[in-house]
Amino acid sequence: MKRRTFRVETVHAGHPLGEVLAGVLGLPREEVERLVGVGAVYVGGRRSRDAAVRLTPEQVVTVVLEEGGQSPLAAASTPRLEPRILHEDDRLLAVDKPAGMTAQPTEGRVGDSLVDWVGAHLQRPAGLVHRLDRETSGVTLFGKTPEATAALAEEFREGHARKRYLAAVGPVPLPAQGFIDLPLSKDPSRPGRWRATRAANGIPALTSYRVLFTGSDFLLVELLPQTGRTHQLRAHLTALGAPILGDSRYGGAPRAGGLAAPRCLLHARTLELAHPRTRAPVRFEAPVPEDLARFFSAAGLPAPSGAIPAAEPPGGQ
Repeated sequence: MKRRTFRVETVHAGHPLGEVLAGVLGLPREEVERLVGVGAVYVGGRRSRDAAVRLTPEQVVTVVLEEGGQSPLAAASTPRLEPRILHEDDRLLAVDKPAGMTAQPTEGRVGDSLVDWVGAHLQRPAGLVHRLDRETSGVTLFGKTPEATAALAEEFREGHARKRYLAAVGPVPLPAQGFIDLPLSKDPSRPGRWRATRAANGIPALTSYRVLFTGSDFLLVELLPQTGRTHQLRAHLTALGAPILGDSRYGGAPRAGGLAAPRCLLHARTLELAHPRTRAPVRFEAPVPEDLARFFSAAGLPAPSGAIPAAEPPGGQ
């Protein structure tokens, strides 16, 4: 991330934020106002969306100029992604998050995250219960009341929420099914990555998996995570030598079998848990997106749906 931070000097005190930024950054006033508008400017540690606000001495101003290798202005000009509503009632909202959409507003941008979209849909804030990585698609759940959000969050915290993910991975031999019990820790040599290994003092992470298709160019796998750690599935598959196709951060190939993998081909297909009001079991399922569906079509295989199978006990992998 590239940013510029400065402290407001006496000569700038009382002047509008946009005017000061244009002078300090050497940018046209119009460009500065766009940076403010997309949420890339912070004054005193708080995001500022008003270029006319007047500054006071010693305030710290931070401008995010680049995030993820891309200017916030360029990112804001890309087509807006539209989630799909899978289910909505008085207590919860289940949506299908498209790949490429962040779950929450990032430091350099606001307005185009899933949280922003849901807030606009409901005309009020909602409680995000769990998060998917930006490139991961699929079922994401929101509570519509504080009580519902707390009940849903407890389902995840206590391990009662059951999840099915689907992924396309590199063509390496894998047992037909297995159970991955490898702790996760941040990779000190590669910022932004997690490593799955017993050689470090990591946090417990458990994943049951089943191979759905084995071909000469790629495999299709069903993943049933028993814990919900950051990058768990991506790191676990990489530890098996089978990174997810399109996952450049973990070494996944950009294509296989003549098919493109334009992003990390991981999809949150199914989620099962207790409804926060009735406590009855409910299931939400997100259609397989086109980029991953092409691999299922090439394999001549329908994507798994319906009830999530019981996870295999430890002892396989």
